[in-house]
Amino acid sequence: MRIGVLALQGAFREHLRALDDLGVAAEAVRLPRQLEGLDGLIIPGGESTTIGKLAALYGLLPAIQDMAGRGRAIWGTCAGLILLADELVDGDEQPRLRLLDIKVRRNAFGRQVDSFQALLPVPALDKVAAPEEQGRPFPAVFIRAPRIESTNGGTSVLARLDDGTTVAVQQKRLLATAFHPELTIDRRFHRYFLTLAERGDA
Repeated sequence: MRIGVLALQGAFREHLRALDDLGVAAEAVRLPRQLEGLDGLIIPGGESTTIGKLAALYGLLPAIQDMAGRGRAIWGTCAGLILLADELVDGDEQPRLRLLDIKVRRNAFGRQVDSFQALLPVPALDKVAAPEEQGRPFPAVFIRAPRIESTNGGTSVLARLDDGTTVAVQQKRLLATAFHPELTIDRRFHRYFLTLAERGDA
């Protein structure tokens, strides 16, 4: 299996390290040709406007859209979620992929000093959990996180905060989390993404 991590800016090294922990030799992606032959792509957290502008400059946006159209798995974390979103409440002119049928508000949880961690029930992760991990909440790290305001179409909710705010969704092989699984030692979300990537052509 070949997994790429978009490496233009942000927490791509942490995702590469997480995949290495799982025995997957992931590849840093900076150019469209590096998407060829990949089974999945992770778009990391960081500064969404910067990542979007660089992705547009290097011709990555249409290449990633084509990858999604061929049924490949794509996962966006934090800023990556923003890039996947079809609609933004604020700053709708930002370059992005518009692949995921959700409406998102950027930096909805405040500044970096307002970062927090929450233990989230995520039943879908039990599919990839070891026996001792079954039913265990996921330690989600939120840093200047976006808020998913609404979901549409075939988008399913994987996790919510205690107040009902949606923070993780899936639409076929598109996965998005408002938080940073790569900043924890819990690899269940990465394992879950690998199951989406290994299913072959859609």
